Amino acid sequence: MEEPRFQVYRYRWVVFLAYMAAVVVNQLLWITFASITGDAARYYGVSDLSIGLLSMSFMIVYIVVSIPASWVIDTYGIRIAVGIGAALTGIFGLLRGLAASSYTLVLVAQIGIAVGQPFILNAVTKVAARWFPISERATASGLGSLAIYLGLIVGLALTPYLTVLQGIAGMLMIYGVVSLIAALVFVALARERPPTPPCPPDQEARSLVFDGLKQTLRTRDFALLMAIFFVGLGVFNSVTTWIEDIVRPRGFSITQAGIIGGLMIGGGIVGALVLPAASDRARRRVPFLVLALAGATLGLAGLTFATSYWLALCSAFVMGFFLLCAGPIGFQYGAEVAYPAPEGTTNGLLLLMGQISGIVFIFGMDGLKAPDGSMTVPLVVLIALMVAGLLLCTRLKESALIAGTVTDSPAAQAATTKGAPPS
Repeated sequence: MEEPRFQVYRYRWVVFLAYMAAVVVNQLLWITFASITGDAARYYGVSDLSIGLLSMSFMIVYIVVSIPASWVIDTYGIRIAVGIGAALTGIFGLLRGLAASSYTLVLVAQIGIAVGQPFILNAVTKVAARWFPISERATASGLGSLAIYLGLIVGLALTPYLTVLQGIAGMLMIYGVVSLIAALVFVALARERPPTPPCPPDQEARSLVFDGLKQTLRTRDFALLMAIFFVGLGVFNSVTTWIEDIVRPRGFSITQAGIIGGLMIGGGIVGALVLPAASDRARRRVPFLVLALAGATLGLAGLTFATSYWLALCSAFVMGFFLLCAGPIGFQYGAEVAYPAPEGTTNGLLLLMGQISGIVFIFGMDGLKAPDGSMTVPLVVLIALMVAGLLLCTRLKESALIAGTVTDSPAAQAATTKGAPPS
């Protein structure tokens, strides 16, 4: 009997690049104020915590919108769901630029952008499953995470310079125009699925979203993974939100704070390109997750105690390289161990953990900082939590789905690549 042939279309990269553009812009708008916290507080006449709320609003909104967004993704598909997120990002991003002089209106616009975030971020494994064979999905998820990191690095590193050159209002207007363009690009280029699937049916079919939710929460390894994401993503969200406050007491400027934060994300970009692809080649997830948590803990320790600029830069890079590369591997691992739960559901639950912990950690860091503004004590607490997350990571079992897939399988040998874009 002849083996079925599964086609892999080159147009998958067009769809994925359009998706990545939506991710980049959404994350750029989230992190805009992190590296200019002090200047923004003076500009609007509010406290540092009020500026932190502009970033934290994304986490608060995510808790409410995440599961409905995952339902839309799994029910109506990526083109509609991500299209909603991209439209909200573009419209409210532009409105934020037009209302840049009012803190209240900027906060309202920020909430509108935040509503769009889960429609975009929760779809990364769904886009990968729609368009990529399983042997490329961690790589695709890594590129999706790379888009997150690109948005963050631009937001952290470029914002201080644009603020100096154009002022806060000018900077917000530039970002607003870019966000609208990215939304139009996604709507124009995105397609729901290729004409033929890129994998056998047993690697594509998923259960209904709410059935998948119940099944996912009963899966031991996924429950452990949620706890790990609670720590790791919460640490990332809180450190990036307070990056200027962390380094300001050591005498670093806003531009230096932006470079430190940007280099942390830059390390994540390198990590997202290297380790998820290595995970695909090795057909293993757990060893790479353990490595990532261990390296990130060392980087966070360096950032906590660094008093020199060069040591802060090196520590930020190490922390970013390992912590951020854990994201795409973890997302794909979660989709595999929770199979056949929908990818949007598993992705959304993991991100939800990080949003909840991010809120707790942000308030906790603000409450535990010293009278002189030093955040050494709360950072030490985060180090302890990372060690706990690392211990949990060692208890994970390998993904049966990836371990049971071999490159020389008949289905893989039968796969072909087509270049024509689907209708």
